Amino acid sequence: MSKRASKRPPGSRFDAGLAVRRSVLGRRYVDESMRTADDFTRPLQELVTEYCWGAVWTRPGLPRKTRSLLNLAMLTALNRPHEVRLHVRGALRNGCSRDEIMETLLQAAIYCGVPAAIDSFRIAREVLAEPQP
Repeated sequence: MSKRASKRPPGSRFDAGLAVRRSVLGRRYVDESMRTADDFTRPLQELVTEYCWGAVWTRPGLPRKTRSLLNLAMLTALNRPHEVRLHVRGALRNGCSRDEIMETLLQAAIYCGVPAAIDSFRIAREVLAEPQP
């Protein structure tokens, strides 16, 4: 981690974000992303961890389950298959059911476009077929 990151006080927004990020996406994935970050990509990892996960995902206004379903819809709209795969796993960790994931992707199909939803359904089916820890 960069010198800047190592100077963060315990209990910082970054630390809170890192805890939520690990909880949702899985410790192995997050730790590998942080470990392999270099001088070029480290600032993005820090930004995502501190603000996406530390400032937004930690807010009390929505449960994690709802945030996961929203993310699946938005990532489908943006046609971001790598992120959809990560967030289907995260949605399962956050207590979303197979049916809730399916209904979210159907809703996205109508409002975001069928081609994007087809890709997300394909990815979700692959992830849902994986053994669950």
